Amino acid sequence: MVTDREVSSFCNCHGMQSQNVLAACNFDLQFIYVLSEWEGSAHDSKLLSDALSRTNGLQVPQGKYFLVDCGFANRRQFLAPLCSVRYHLKDFGGQYRHPRNASELFNLHHASLRNVIERIFGVFKSRFTIFKTAPPFSFRTQAELVLACAGLHNFLRKRGRSDEFRVEYEGDQDLPPPPPEEENMKWLSQSQLQQRTEANAWRVSIANSIWEARLTYNGDGNDDDETEDGNAK
Repeated sequence: MVTDREVSSFCNCHGMQSQNVLAACNFDLQFIYVLSEWEGSAHDSKLLSDALSRTNGLQVPQGKYFLVDCGFANRRQFLAPLCSVRYHLKDFGGQYRHPRNASELFNLHHASLRNVIERIFGVFKSRFTIFKTAPPFSFRTQAELVLACAGLHNFLRKRGRSDEFRVEYEGDQDLPPPPPEEENMKWLSQSQLQQRTEANAWRVSIANSIWEARLTYNGDGNDDDETEDGNAK
């Protein structure tokens, strides 16, 4: 519900008017942080920068990191999946579709853990059906509705109220990945480039460690076609 001059800014990748909401959650299906009111066309990385710059914004505990989807750049505190490698859980389902190298195994573990954000939004939208349609309120009220319902959701989770109802997953598992932020590399400062390089090396080291641990657990790792190249690319 925005004015005519704002419509283009609020159009998302589906051509619908929407607001972009940044949310972080824990493994108990509770929201840790929610930022609403951004235009539907805003890039996820822009929302994250805003959340981190606010006085009472998103805080990353010392020595910890968040799992993020491919819409975010890989950083030391925000671990993204490896690009150009199968990622979604359905990509690994069925016979002979197991991970074949370190990159795929890393993405499988990443997707398995990050799936909690898909689950919490499935519960959230099933519990608060007002979000299935655009409520006829001003945009300010629509943005505040997200925050109010997120607070109510956390209250109900802490009180042990059951979430046993049909959950509709509306995550990004069937959507093409957004353009990688690496397209903007030429505008990054040298220090940012160095941080990106270090974060990518850190991610590869995690992938290789997981792969090596799997080979050790399974023996020599020569069965099937698990093979090919044990190194993350």
